[in-house]
Amino acid sequence: MGLLTKFTRKKIVDRDETSTQLHRVLTTVDLTLLGIGSTLGVGIYVLAGEEAKKDAGPAVVLSFLVAALASVLAGLCYAEFGARVPKAGSAYVYSYVCVGEFIAFVVGWNLIMEYVIGVASVAKGYSENVDKLFDNAMGDAFKYYFPIGHYGIFSEAFDWFAFGITLVLTLVLACGVKESSLFNNVFTGLNLVVVLFVVIAGSFYADPKNWRLDRNETLKAYPNLTEAAIGQGGFAPFGFHGIMKGAATCFYGFVGFDAIATTGEEAKNPQRSIPLAIIFSLLFIFLAYFGISTVITMMVPYFLQDENAPLPHAFMSAGFETGKWVVSIGAIFGLSTSLLGAMFPMPRVIYAMASDGVLFKFLSKVHPRFQTPLIATIIAGTFGGFMAALFNLDDLINMMSIGTLTAYTLVAVCVLCLRYRKDVDGADDLENLDLEKEYAMQPFWQRWLNLGSTNIPTEMSSSYTDRAVSLYCLLSLIFCGIAIRFEDEIVDLQYPFVVSLSLIGICLLGILVSLIMQPVSRAKLTFKVPLVPALPGISILANTYLILKLSYETWIRFAVWMAIGFVFYGICTFNGTSDEAYQKSVEKRQRKYSKVSANGFRNAVFQLSEKAEDARNGNSGELNNGNGTTSIQLRKLSSNPTNHNDQPPQHSSSRQNQNPGPE
Repeated sequence: MGLLTKFTRKKIVDRDETSTQLHRVLTTVDLTLLGIGSTLGVGIYVLAGEEAKKDAGPAVVLSFLVAALASVLAGLCYAEFGARVPKAGSAYVYSYVCVGEFIAFVVGWNLIMEYVIGVASVAKGYSENVDKLFDNAMGDAFKYYFPIGHYGIFSEAFDWFAFGITLVLTLVLACGVKESSLFNNVFTGLNLVVVLFVVIAGSFYADPKNWRLDRNETLKAYPNLTEAAIGQGGFAPFGFHGIMKGAATCFYGFVGFDAIATTGEEAKNPQRSIPLAIIFSLLFIFLAYFGISTVITMMVPYFLQDENAPLPHAFMSAGFETGKWVVSIGAIFGLSTSLLGAMFPMPRVIYAMASDGVLFKFLSKVHPRFQTPLIATIIAGTFGGFMAALFNLDDLINMMSIGTLTAYTLVAVCVLCLRYRKDVDGADDLENLDLEKEYAMQPFWQRWLNLGSTNIPTEMSSSYTDRAVSLYCLLSLIFCGIAIRFEDEIVDLQYPFVVSLSLIGICLLGILVSLIMQPVSRAKLTFKVPLVPALPGISILANTYLILKLSYETWIRFAVWMAIGFVFYGICTFNGTSDEAYQKSVEKRQRKYSKVSANGFRNAVFQLSEKAEDARNGNSGELNNGNGTTSIQLRKLSSNPTNHNDQPPQHSSSRQNQNPGPE
């Protein structure tokens, strides 16, 4: 098998399969609280005040609204895939199902980077917050006894508290998903109580006048402030640019809900629970950010906010000393759940990648008693703890962003591809076999708008939509590159740049119009993204823009991380580990006489047609051919498969009356 074939082969999944080595115990409530806990960390106590002072003023509430809408676009795409592919691994599995093995590895390796840095940054924040409660005594002791700053790239001291708290939560995760879920539920509940306290207690000290401060009067009242710090005054002192700049930062306050998508093999009913949990968690997260940003900007004028501790500062300014301590304790609750939420998905992604053979196989071992990926959990937690203890993480935060945005983009791409791709589970069987020929005979301009009114996806229509989505991604990259590189010229309405951007925008719109006209898969899912292709298309564009806004240092670190990953992937590819895992999945589906894969029409598919007919008639049980044996008809749906690496060995029609035998 050639390298290109290996890189592009797609994971074979069974939409209805529920068997797993992991423990299915999580309910919709558990998953919702996991998403909330993963997201509402220390940012809920810092982000609103920081962005109000630096970028948006009181209009930070709109920044959170814009960020929430951008997150919802990604969340809806994750929700559909949670219903479509209920497997552990989140965006890694989704990419493997739709795009191919190599891109899936890139996404999975990025997710590991995202989660490692997320664990390290939260653990570091946890340590610093606890240290503040003891007047920095702990940090001073570490600097005296364990200094490592003289090595250059490390922090001033080895942070034993950050390392220790990470190991403690690693052991909690290793002991079982139910136990770690209980821990998360309790601390997330306490965190939400504190958030509710802040909103209710702070509203008694809120003054709506702080949303409409006059610029000149403010300069007279505060002569020590600069005009740049006050801006234009009013609700949006830094204008639309400030609101959008704040939204770009606030977007990362919603990162973490994708932890829900890694629980596909531990949720009791993943097809239903994962979509609902993602939607509910994003709603609660937005309400929490919106409520706190509203209260804090009414309690204290935006230019007087404390960037490092805005909520304690707000309550101190109002003379409410108790509020300061409640917030400080609440930050500990939030950090506990955020740290657990950052750690929870990492071993699941590693487990999924190791199970597929693209990482070392021993990482996929599941403990027989705890039913958790024990080795992956311990290694991931220890690695994150060392990162927290050794490094100053300011320069690494952007690396977490590139991993998140890459995953969000690929999930949106997969939703677009699969919505218009022929479903091989039988939903898109052609009643009229001449339909394929009719679509193939149409000239390109007719296929572009589906003027033949084909209403069922075919091999040709699926191939066309795949190419259209690829072209959309390429044009999005060019569009965002021009918008970022020539931002000042475009704002000044310089003719060449505005025309170039407009032409590319028209092309992007034309591709979306073309996709709207294409036949849609009739596969039945418990949740589907609404307004396709518009919402996934906007999500791809927004995520591409944010990725290109990252600094070149981030791209250098990203390249180093990927180089390490490619070494591991190369070892697993050349020693046959990934081939072995893929072949096992093919053989497993052959034994079931039904193969489901997101590359759709390229597969040779065998369908239990008599069983399907029996189900449509409302019957159940064995299908008998009159002589006491089970009669199963195998039908090959694709007469000319092009992706031979996904094609199982062909079955002879002579097996029509054979019993498939035990699995």
